[in-house]
Amino acid sequence: MRFTLPATLLTLGLAAAMAVASPPDLQAQDVSDVVPLESAEAPMAGLVILDAADVDLDQFLWEQRIVAVLADSPNDPAFQRQMREIAELPQDLVTRDVIVIVDTDRRSDSPLRLRLRPRGFMLAIIDKDGEIKQRRPAPRSVREISANIDRFPLRRQEMLERMPSGR
Repeated sequence: MRFTLPATLLTLGLAAAMAVASPPDLQAQDVSDVVPLESAEAPMAGLVILDAADVDLDQFLWEQRIVAVLADSPNDPAFQRQMREIAELPQDLVTRDVIVIVDTDRRSDSPLRLRLRPRGFMLAIIDKDGEIKQRRPAPRSVREISANIDRFPLRRQEMLERMPSGR
């Protein structure tokens, strides 16, 4: 299931209401039937946010980076703050081929939770090659996340390929 979430309505209630996405459903579902877009200031321009329950991490290998946001509960203040931060500058993440995967059930056995083994809140960045590049125990701004991604060797190579005159 593909989500395009409005920045002003990104709350934990919405995160808890997100349906579990199965990989074939990733094609083109809009969240407008869950959240009325007329009350939103700006939609999250193409940023995909998925529930980790049925996501196979290998499907994103060499295609997209993963920003994983994990918490023990959707009511965790750190989780809520992180999702607000993401909602403020979604285009910065889209430009860097990022997909956000969320897991707020500490009892879930999602592949993401089993791989990262979080204790409470965790923000993790997984590069396109499948390597866990960063783990953080506290929320980060999108600017910090973007700056960290821009230092990854694969991202630097992408920037040179997209703008070769930028050397």
